[in-house]
Amino acid sequence: MSMPRESVPRADSLRQVFTRHRGRLLLTVVLLWTTMLAGTALLGLSGGFLTAAALAGAAGLGSGFNFFSPSAGIRGLTMARIVSRYFEKLVGHDVTLRIARDLRVWFFRRALPLAPARLAGIRTGELLARLMSDIGEVDGLLVRAIGPLLALAGISLVAVGSAAIIYPPAALLLAVLALLIGVGVPWLTVRGASGQEQDRALHRSQLRTQAFEGLEGAADLTALQAREHWNQRVLVAAKQLRSRDRRRRWRLVAGNALHGLCAAVALVGMLWVALHGFESGAIDAALAAALVFLTVALIELWAGIGLAWQSWLSGRVAAARLESIVEQPPGVADTDAPVALPHQPATLQLEQVGFRWPGQARALLDGVQLTLEPGERIAIRGDSGSGKTTLSSLLLRLWDPDSGRVLYGDQDIRSLAQADWHRQIAWLPQHAPVFAGSVADNLRLGDPQASDETLWQVLADVRLREWAERIGGLNAWVGENGATMSAGQARRLALARALLRGSPILLLDEPTEGLDVDTAHALLHDLVAALGGRSLIMITHDALPEGIVHRSYRLHDGSLRQA
Repeated sequence: MSMPRESVPRADSLRQVFTRHRGRLLLTVVLLWTTMLAGTALLGLSGGFLTAAALAGAAGLGSGFNFFSPSAGIRGLTMARIVSRYFEKLVGHDVTLRIARDLRVWFFRRALPLAPARLAGIRTGELLARLMSDIGEVDGLLVRAIGPLLALAGISLVAVGSAAIIYPPAALLLAVLALLIGVGVPWLTVRGASGQEQDRALHRSQLRTQAFEGLEGAADLTALQAREHWNQRVLVAAKQLRSRDRRRRWRLVAGNALHGLCAAVALVGMLWVALHGFESGAIDAALAAALVFLTVALIELWAGIGLAWQSWLSGRVAAARLESIVEQPPGVADTDAPVALPHQPATLQLEQVGFRWPGQARALLDGVQLTLEPGERIAIRGDSGSGKTTLSSLLLRLWDPDSGRVLYGDQDIRSLAQADWHRQIAWLPQHAPVFAGSVADNLRLGDPQASDETLWQVLADVRLREWAERIGGLNAWVGENGATMSAGQARRLALARALLRGSPILLLDEPTEGLDVDTAHALLHDLVAALGGRSLIMITHDALPEGIVHRSYRLHDGSLRQA
């Protein structure tokens, strides 16, 4: 039985991710403020109560001392602090986890349309660093920065207001202290630190990239006897990040030292003001003590402002790094008024298609002509760098041609909605991944609604049914990157996933690369049998057995010629 999933509403901006949870965010800040208020009031009331009790006992006036009201207040504030602290943690962690979830969904939703056109120039390790480190910095903004800063501002206002009722000169001193310790010291601590935080984020990303690529390419590094060299690169990146972290820690230590110095001066100042008020008869001893203990409580709370400002600065840098990825314009965009697709499989045509990559003078494709009728199978060959992958990118509409048109049923595919066009074409890339999961998990990426019977049938079509039965059926685990499978089995599973889409056109990019000749030919024959009436475009270097395709083309110097 599957559990119901909470739907995640769409958010087009980073700000909207947070504003969607504004109710829980506000409640968390209120609870945090309540916790701080109860703690501050508890210390002030306790200090005043103990002072009054000591004076009453010393003067022999214990019988006239009001014991019950202050003690009841202390018990009430203690209970309020415990309850508010519990719910503040409960609600705060709940909304933080919700934001963490929505941030990742937001990043994927905004970044996936950019792949591979706009993300091709970004290393995988860099993207991983953005996804892990930067999102981690942003999703903790509530508990580390926003909540504490808002709550501390609120508690400072309440404390100054309360002191003004008791003794106005003390309120004036608290206001000065709030500006000095709560604003001045943190400003000095983080002043000029924005560039340092950007530099630290860059080096953290570089370390993650080096570590990730070293692990991913461990086999190649071993074969090239370059593991020690790569380990040294990782070590250098770690040392560089450590030096940035050390600089950050020293900045915070300096801020804490300055805070401690200001706190010592503040306590002496408040003690002087309170004693002066007592001597002048403006306040009694209990209220004078309460003002001193109130100052102690505020100084303790203000000690966290520097760290909160530092977290806010780090979060802003991380947010800017995330937005620098997802704010890129997509390689292609939908038309405002997309036309409807043909009801039946139609002819695919390339008319005088030309294309050059941005910033490059040489045209990879120049006047390419191609016609693919429904049910036809063609192969496209060419040397490395001749434009075969570029041609498949245009067919998938990852890019639009600079000149000419790609037509489907006499309609320019630029006039179709991207989602509609992508349903017409199934793509098996050169390095089609097998994901960590079960056999069924991998297959249902092609058709999430496919029944078990359909999955077994497509496995039979690619001759994987016996293998699946042998390893435990559809729920059998295939391992990270298909670790439990041979190369041929992994390619067949990826092919089965593409066939499940039911698209009228199948686009294969080097489907037999890395396979031995017998395995490759068996895979191609199974493919033709499983295609039915669907069209096939195969990009390949390999020689094909007789009967696999109807026509072969060769891409050379930007032109496509029939071989």
